[in-house]
Amino acid sequence: MRKIVMFVLLSLSILQANNLGLDEKLGAMVPLDLTFIDETGKSRTLREYMDGKPTVISLNYFRCAGICTPQLENMAKVLSELDLAENVDYKALTISFAENETSALAAAKRKTHLTSMGRPYVADAWHFVLSENNSSAILADKVGFIYEKTVNPTSGVVDWTHPAVLIMLSPEGKITRYLNGIEQLPFDVKMALMEAGEGKVGPTIAKNLLLCFAYDPKAKTYIFMWEKVAATVMLAIMLLFFIYLVKTSKRNDDRDNQTNKGDN
Repeated sequence: MRKIVMFVLLSLSILQANNLGLDEKLGAMVPLDLTFIDETGKSRTLREYMDGKPTVISLNYFRCAGICTPQLENMAKVLSELDLAENVDYKALTISFAENETSALAAAKRKTHLTSMGRPYVADAWHFVLSENNSSAILADKVGFIYEKTVNPTSGVVDWTHPAVLIMLSPEGKITRYLNGIEQLPFDVKMALMEAGEGKVGPTIAKNLLLCFAYDPKAKTYIFMWEKVAATVMLAIMLLFFIYLVKTSKRNDDRDNQTNKGDN
């Protein structure tokens, strides 16, 4: 019985260790002295980028062929329609967590999305930045953004598995809200930024969208992630099996006790 219990607990630990996504840390503070390199190659602290304003952050990588592009396209659309004054009422940061990306790549990505907005947008309000001294990984850990590097064994191409989320920070660096998924509504983003400006922590909506589905950029649609569903099913089966074993063991113990009492 003890071996079975240990096996179940070990299996659960392995499944939990392989989970990717978000470990929400609403109300936690992020260090504002972290430094990042912007699209011009200049290094600045998170405090300088935020400039005392509520800030919306996205964590992406600029060579991403998956959910990053549609997420950033939607982010550009939302920011262009937002009923707030950029660089006055809020700031925006897109932070790359890939180690080998460059300022030139960040600048090109930024130009693409600023151009797509269809209206004059204060460029200083939205920066695309790179990690410095492991700052992106530190920030990702502080906000509970869990990602994983993968390397194709045949081609050697590096890719990253990660969630799609916008994270709101108060001017002091408090995590006030998560907006999950690649598509957001301007009203939701506006309210989240206004709440962040006041330091109010808000609940998360659409929590599990990208845990069971992934974006297929060729088909421009979501595809079913059967591996994650299979892992969830396996977890449920093991839990049910564990409960069954416990109850069966208890019934056997009760039966043995009754038998012993009858013999006496």
